[in-house]
Amino acid sequence: MGNIEKMDILIKEVTTKKDLKIFIDFPYMLYKGNAWFVPPLRFDERATLRRDKNPAFDYCEARYWLAFKNGKVAGRIAGIINHAYIRKWGKNYIRFGWLDFEADEKIATALLDRIESWGKERGMSAIHGPMGFTDLDHEGMLIEGFDQLGTLATAYNYPYYPQYLERSGYEKEVDWVEYRIKVPGKIPEKIERIAQIAMARGGFQVVQARRARDILPYAPEVFQLINQSYAGLHGVVELTDKQIKYYTSQYFSFIRPDFVTLVTDWDGKLAAFGITMPSLSLALQKAKGRLLPLGFLYLLAALKKNSVGDMYLIAVRPDSQGKGVNAILMKEITGAYIRNGIQFAESNPELESNLQVQAIWKYYEALNHKRRRCFIKKF
Repeated sequence: MGNIEKMDILIKEVTTKKDLKIFIDFPYMLYKGNAWFVPPLRFDERATLRRDKNPAFDYCEARYWLAFKNGKVAGRIAGIINHAYIRKWGKNYIRFGWLDFEADEKIATALLDRIESWGKERGMSAIHGPMGFTDLDHEGMLIEGFDQLGTLATAYNYPYYPQYLERSGYEKEVDWVEYRIKVPGKIPEKIERIAQIAMARGGFQVVQARRARDILPYAPEVFQLINQSYAGLHGVVELTDKQIKYYTSQYFSFIRPDFVTLVTDWDGKLAAFGITMPSLSLALQKAKGRLLPLGFLYLLAALKKNSVGDMYLIAVRPDSQGKGVNAILMKEITGAYIRNGIQFAESNPELESNLQVQAIWKYYEALNHKRRRCFIKKF
């Protein structure tokens, strides 16, 4: 497939390292000066998008395109065919992700047309997204909360994005909601009581981890538990052993033990976990996507002193659900936040249908301040 020109818009496939650099760098230009955009780390983006780095390419194929308007880069898009998803869910859907474009509907249309054409050529019956290679990549397009600061786990977009998609025939497939939670002065009484009962009746124990290396041995169980508890969620495909090793080496070095809760059962097996962190949003804005020369210092400072916490991953093993384990997790997380001076927490995206998780927020002062959507278009 060569380049495709649509009026003054040129769509060019990413085929070189230079092209990939332009692809990765584009949002930093598009959102320059935007108060709500949280830049991802460039090295992380490269590792995710490169076939020789990301183990998801064992079952995914992907192509990336750039849009040029009057000779200047003006948009980008990634197309992903996740064969494991197709096998598991029985849906021949192609995914789009990494979609960014200037406020020109012709750019968005040209990018979407390119990936739709590829999907039809490959026998796909629909396109949906934004989604990444796995459920741990950014997913969902912001449709509410454009004046709210993003997080490391989410991608920002301008309000015109969903408008252009809808005009191109895209509809809602599923929504995720996000909450800003005020950390109370003490652990809510009912959470405390439910947690105590759950531990007494269920034999659950909280792992006392003082150092990051105390948590590292549990990493394989954490990801296996993700595979079990997230299996039925939208678009989820189980992580492979290679991916588990990849994510362990990539993310567990950043962990602060006092912000991580591990709950074991009678047999000492992991029954639930909650991985949270001091917010890195403001530090990432200062770093502008780079660890050097000063980026890592901004991140270290944010990890040491912060008033905002981010809840990244929380999961309960299926056979331990409905036994009060959520209360144990929230008791421990709330206590850690109080001790560390955290005043507010970001829930990060949770499916709007996940009522079990959202039921926890009734014990807190929580505001649903963002919503993001996975769009779909049938061919």
